[in-house]
Amino acid sequence: MGCAIRKGINIWSFAPGLGLSECMELAKRAGFEGIELALAARGPVNLTSTKAELAAVRNMARNNGLCVSSLATGLYWQYSLTSDRADIREMARHVVRKQIDAAAALGTDCALVCPGMVGADFRPEEVVPDAGDISFFAGSEVIGYDTAYERAQDALAALAPYASERGVVIGVENIWNKFLLSPLEMRRFLDETGSPFVRAYLDVGNTVLFGYPEHWIRILAERIKRVHFKDYRRDAKGLAGFVDLLAGDVDWVGVYEALSDIGYEGWANAEMCPTYRQYTDQMIWNASAAMDRILRRA
Repeated sequence: MGCAIRKGINIWSFAPGLGLSECMELAKRAGFEGIELALAARGPVNLTSTKAELAAVRNMARNNGLCVSSLATGLYWQYSLTSDRADIREMARHVVRKQIDAAAALGTDCALVCPGMVGADFRPEEVVPDAGDISFFAGSEVIGYDTAYERAQDALAALAPYASERGVVIGVENIWNKFLLSPLEMRRFLDETGSPFVRAYLDVGNTVLFGYPEHWIRILAERIKRVHFKDYRRDAKGLAGFVDLLAGDVDWVGVYEALSDIGYEGWANAEMCPTYRQYTDQMIWNASAAMDRILRRA
C-alpha cells in the first residue's frame, strides 16, 4: 500500500530576511505543493492581521501555485497554556483562538499548537524574537507534570468547540517541552479531550532523541492530522542535532511504511533549520529532493 502525502515546507526553513513572496516562489520552483506559515507578533501573519490582509496572503500563495498547508507559531515559547501565571495562560488561549481564526482565513484546516510545557532546556532563538516582548520565556518555568497535564487538557477541551465552529483542527505537536513524552501518553491525552478537533501534529525528528517515530505513527494512527519531516542525529547534542533530511538517524523507510500502514493522506511539512552559510536556497531544493525519495516519488 502507498500513501498519498502532499509535500509542504515550513516558513522557518527559509533564510532570514527573505520576503514571503520570495519564499513562496522558491518553494514552488523547488517542487513543494504547500507552505506552512507562522503566526507572529509582527509580520505578514500576525495577531492583529485583518481578514483582508490574510486573504491577500492566501491569494499570494494561490498565485504562486501553493496551498497554505497549516499554520504554526512560535508564540507559545512566551505564552504557555500550562504556565503558573494565570495571565500568561489566558494569553496563550487568546493566541490559540487567533491562530484558529487566521488558519480559517488562510484556507487551512490545521493550527499547530504547543499544549504547554513542563520545562525546556533550550531557548529557540530563531523563534522567540517574533514574540515581541520576550521578557518572559515560558521554558524558564518548571511546572509540575500532573499540573501541566491538567491545565493543558482543560485549555484544549475549552478551545475545541471554538476550533470546531471554524473547521480548524488543533494539532498538538510533540516538542522538547518535557511533556507528553511517549506515544501512549499522547494517545491517552488526545482521547481524553474527547474532540476530533484536537489531534496530533507529529514531528518525526522530535521523537528521535527519546524513541522511534514509526512507533509514534502506528500508535497515534488516525489521530495524526499533520506531520513534520525533520531529521536528527543522536550523537549530536541539542539543536545542533537537527540535520538535513536523510542525514540523521530517522528510519525513513520505516516512517514511510508506518504512514502507509495507517493510511495517512495528509500534508507532510519539511521543517528545516536554515544553517547553510552560502547558497541558502539549496537547502530548500535538497529538502524537496529528499522528500521525493522518502515518499517514493519518481
